[in-house]
Amino acid sequence: MNHLAHALLAGSQPDVVLGSMLGDFVRGPIDPALSPQIRIGLRLHRAIDVYTDSHPTVARARARFTPPFRRYAGIILDVWFDHLLAGEFSHWSHLPLDVFSDDLVVLLERRSEELPPELNRLTRYLRARNLPLRYRERSVVGEVLSGIGQRLKRANPLTQAFDAIAPIESTLATAFESFFPALVAHSEHTLSALRELEPIPAPATLSN
Repeated sequence: MNHLAHALLAGSQPDVVLGSMLGDFVRGPIDPALSPQIRIGLRLHRAIDVYTDSHPTVARARARFTPPFRRYAGIILDVWFDHLLAGEFSHWSHLPLDVFSDDLVVLLERRSEELPPELNRLTRYLRARNLPLRYRERSVVGEVLSGIGQRLKRANPLTQAFDAIAPIESTLATAFESFFPALVAHSEHTLSALRELEPIPAPATLSN
């Protein structure tokens, strides 16, 4: 899953959200000096990625892509699923998408001194393009995929990703509708289990 899903599934506690957003930028063992909440967010991010990558519905969706896009199907699905999530965000969050999006970027900006340069670059990218709010716009999804493609070292077809999405768009929508509720349940269960291992004080909300 991509940034919007990871932030949403992390819940409302800022440090857990921060840890979840760090997930793409921290490799290997998790630093025990990090706060318990941030460690929980990192572990949750990893659990979400493992669950997503191994889920049969997602595997079938990846298999629907034809070469040369199949090699990059995981990337395409991550971004497209964020687009689908943005389109029905009110079903999954009590916060409007615009408020959630701005709260997320403000959190990252406020805590920038704690973050690696790569995540701070992402924060500036999100702010400049009004993301993740604009993930609901098809044209922006195309721009995001094209940008990912340009950052990859290997030549790739991501600038033409919509050519691969269009013929199977309804299939991908059905896959998301089937998969995402299961991912929410898995994330809630995982978060609860992680909190038992590292109890968290009474929470502040992301909006505070």
